[in-house]
Amino acid sequence: MYDLTRDPADDAANPIVGIEWDSPAPRRVERHSHRRGQLIYPERGSVTVEAEDAHFVVPPHRAVWVPPKMPHAAAYHGEIAFRGLFIAAEFCAALPARCTVVQVDPLTRELIRKAARIPWDYGAEGREARLMQVLLDQLVTLPITPLRLPEGRDARVRRVMTALHANPADERPLAEWAAFVHVSERTLARRFQADTGLSFTGWRQQLRLTAALQRLAAGEAVTSVALALGYRTPSSFTTMFKKALGVPPSAYFADTGDSAPQ
Repeated sequence: MYDLTRDPADDAANPIVGIEWDSPAPRRVERHSHRRGQLIYPERGSVTVEAEDAHFVVPPHRAVWVPPKMPHAAAYHGEIAFRGLFIAAEFCAALPARCTVVQVDPLTRELIRKAARIPWDYGAEGREARLMQVLLDQLVTLPITPLRLPEGRDARVRRVMTALHANPADERPLAEWAAFVHVSERTLARRFQADTGLSFTGWRQQLRLTAALQRLAAGEAVTSVALALGYRTPSSFTTMFKKALGVPPSAYFADTGDSAPQ
């Protein structure tokens, strides 16, 4: 893999270049940055990107956009088929200024696949250059998906978050967590809201949603995921999932050519 202290893609002659690699096992890339913007797209498997005091969960056929010079780390879960892009900073003006998860439609998916295989020395006026321009135009139009899990700065909030990351099914109410970190319930509620923009309940639900996506992308059955994350029935989990993402788990994966097990 690349030396992250000086990624060759940052020095490519062309403004947009692609990359692809496959891995049969999980892997982690520690915090680093690029001079270029990066689109991280797991065609198979899923990835969690850490940036801007948040986690961005990316199941198949979604992608995360990382702006130029943004420090980030990435954890790839299970078997991975990675396809990605590096885009010169001067071509990123119309793309988000913050890390963002986007939904990849079938046309954009095919363009990314092709771009990932194009040699970096393609001609500036040829077919490959035109494909890259069409792809850039497509990226600007992709809908944003609410798969951002903010992390806390306050030490007490982070202690609660660490425990819930280890066990998202933990049902303890806020009052018990406040006692756990030796503050009042009101203080902990205020700190959660200030640090994350979410209530404690809202943050825990977002944690469960992102954990569910990682498990579903790995092929785990909906019923198994629901019970593992503390939902009493698969239907209550499906209701939460549909409220957050607009469709039930099976449809969320099926609309991109994947299918979540029932």
